[in-house]
Amino acid sequence: MLGRMKMPVAACALLLLAGCSADRIERGVFHSRKGYEVRLPASGWLLASGAKADLELRRGGPAPGGMLVDATCEGSSPRRPLGVLARHLVFGLTDRSDVESQETVVGGRHAVRSLVRGQRDGARVAVEAVVVKDGRCVYDFLYVAPADHFEAGRSDFRGFVESLAVGREP
Repeated sequence: MLGRMKMPVAACALLLLAGCSADRIERGVFHSRKGYEVRLPASGWLLASGAKADLELRRGGPAPGGMLVDATCEGSSPRRPLGVLARHLVFGLTDRSDVESQETVVGGRHAVRSLVRGQRDGARVAVEAVVVKDGRCVYDFLYVAPADHFEAGRSDFRGFVESLAVGREP
């Protein structure tokens, strides 16, 4: 009898642990299984389906755009310079012009913020990329919108970035 009880108890323990390690959104905050969290923008932004990043949001309507956050906690990324990491986020843009780039601090961690304008699939776009780095992970934030509508979502993006909180190890 005791042997039969061990299996269900072990299965329940595994389910409980798996539930703790999954990405989730609670009360407007995205909790990543990689040990960080960010607050979602107030309204108008929807979760993108089939996203490859940890979290991707899109907004349609008269001021379309998209933003994402993705953390890399393995490999050589955490050892690469911030400027190199930021440039990787804007690969694929053509006719690109760098508008600004500055070192900054986000959540007490070193970061670099870049603003780039260019073309993507024949359309003029503006991109703001923020790369935050600590000893364990690199946190990539990206906001892309048609150049004419870029400013409409920029404050939402900045709040999204500034809400970064890093806690437990994954």
